[in-house]
Amino acid sequence: MSEVKLTNTPYEDVFRTLLNDCSSLIIPVINEVFHERYSGKEEVVFSANEHFMNRQGGNEDERITDSNFKIVGTVTKKYHLECQSNIDSSMLVRLFEYDTQIALDEGEIKENVLTVTFPHSAVLYLRCNESTPDKMKIKMVTPGGEVTYDIPLMKSQQYTLDEIFEKRLLLPFYIFSHEKRFEEYENDETKLKLLQEEYELIKNRLEELMNQGEISEYMKCTISDMSNKVLEHIAVKYDSVKKGVQSVMGGKVLEYEAKTILNKGREEGREEGITILVSTLKEMNVPIQTILEKVQEKFNLSLETAKKYI
Repeated sequence: MSEVKLTNTPYEDVFRTLLNDCSSLIIPVINEVFHERYSGKEEVVFSANEHFMNRQGGNEDERITDSNFKIVGTVTKKYHLECQSNIDSSMLVRLFEYDTQIALDEGEIKENVLTVTFPHSAVLYLRCNESTPDKMKIKMVTPGGEVTYDIPLMKSQQYTLDEIFEKRLLLPFYIFSHEKRFEEYENDETKLKLLQEEYELIKNRLEELMNQGEISEYMKCTISDMSNKVLEHIAVKYDSVKKGVQSVMGGKVLEYEAKTILNKGREEGREEGITILVSTLKEMNVPIQTILEKVQEKFNLSLETAKKYI
């Protein structure tokens, strides 16, 4: 089998940011794609996204999954989600590589038996067509028999705006449903105006959810910021579309309140800066896992040291 070459895309970065910074968005996605009935109160525990795969000659290749986590409810289940902007025939190969490594990372050997638990895996397709299946399959033929499992596909273009808000799905990717009409919007001010009005509605609905306490200000800012990032790339050839939507959502990359506080903290000193950042993120109802990751990343701390500040 030929080597699979991997390239990271801005859309995958947005996907990873949404699920890590706004972890409450994970459970609605899992409920939708796997037909689960999680309440939203379950604990989401992230695992490392970096995996190293052994190759011939002793070399190791690094692979980064989009999202790898456990949901701790009545039972604990492992999940692995990938985001794909285009249909790619190598996706199944990559999924199998990732799933195998995730299983091995937590494998157990007891009495000469290696037990590995594969995650429940799915792919979010941002673009699809009539031939895009609803699921893919991985079949392993082993000396002990065949093992087959499904990889369900979630197609973002198939969801209406009302469904996205109702089901709490990943709003920043909604613009993909308009992609085929960008040429029309670019050349017809009336049609562009309708798109702007729809995004005005989106902005107002986000504000309403925040005022009702359904989402935090931090989450609202993250969703808006990631929507802008998606727009920057998907409409790179359509200036009128990009500027038109940005004039509604906010054309500049949003400066999160947490980032402003962080910069201030750096000026005031490391210890006080960490304390200020942790306190502010807690007040904004940012998940503890996300706070830990941000403190580790921004101040180059070990996990144990970061936990002391939490």
